[in-house]
Amino acid sequence: MDALARNNVSVTGPADAQPLLFVHGFGCDQNMWRYVAPAFTADYRVVTFDLMGAGGSDLSDYDPERYSTLQGYAEDVLAVCEALDLQDVVFVGHSVAAMIGVRAVTTAPERFAAMVMVSPSPRYIDDDGYVGGFSEQDIHELLDSLDSNYLGWSSAMAPVIMGNEDRPELGQELTASFCRTDPEIARKFARVTFLSDSRDDLPAVSVPTLVLQCTNDVIAPVQVGEFVRDAVPHATLTMLEATGHCPNLSAPRETVAAIEPFLRTQAPTRR
Repeated sequence: MDALARNNVSVTGPADAQPLLFVHGFGCDQNMWRYVAPAFTADYRVVTFDLMGAGGSDLSDYDPERYSTLQGYAEDVLAVCEALDLQDVVFVGHSVAAMIGVRAVTTAPERFAAMVMVSPSPRYIDDDGYVGGFSEQDIHELLDSLDSNYLGWSSAMAPVIMGNEDRPELGQELTASFCRTDPEIARKFARVTFLSDSRDDLPAVSVPTLVLQCTNDVIAPVQVGEFVRDAVPHATLTMLEATGHCPNLSAPRETVAAIEPFLRTQAPTRR
């Protein structure tokens, strides 16, 4: 199937400008970038799309084996790049999409100029000398709860993930997004997400990388952002004042303001 149709690809901005490829996280869709991506359409070719199982993606093309690892989603990223003939791409990934981006960039480094990782985590489970934020028991209990009652899990967890208790509408939006995602695919993607370990892949990232880290993020604590910064050879870490796990929704202006200088200095436009 055509990659542009399969993943409901949207393209805005000048056709001859440098591409910015925005990829959303678990339980979300490209709509989660609606406050960030438009800020770049004057100077960049902005590409957004839906990961398989989310938004307007074509569920008839879902292959459980292909999407049993993050590499399957990375192959979709590369298929979109190929379909649009994108070069010098700046990959902007939120949450697990940052690690999908790591796989895409290390698989086809010639296509990419830079990366922006928003609230990334290469491993959610604590390990010897590594703080991921969760014990192994925590993650398995989370996945068991998700398996038994996905909608109930979404209603309970989305506001916690979003944070910003003083702005309940944000948690409500994330809950609605979770509930729109195909439940069966979401269950499988959750296991791929929360049981993955991308730590060994980080040193192979060869492009300049910006890590955006929120304060008080229950999904990706500060130690995780610091780990990613230290593991990626050409990475810088910017701490945001934003709290929670989704600054693209809760603090889009601050997110844009952090990305813009990185693009100017590390991935200048070709126009």
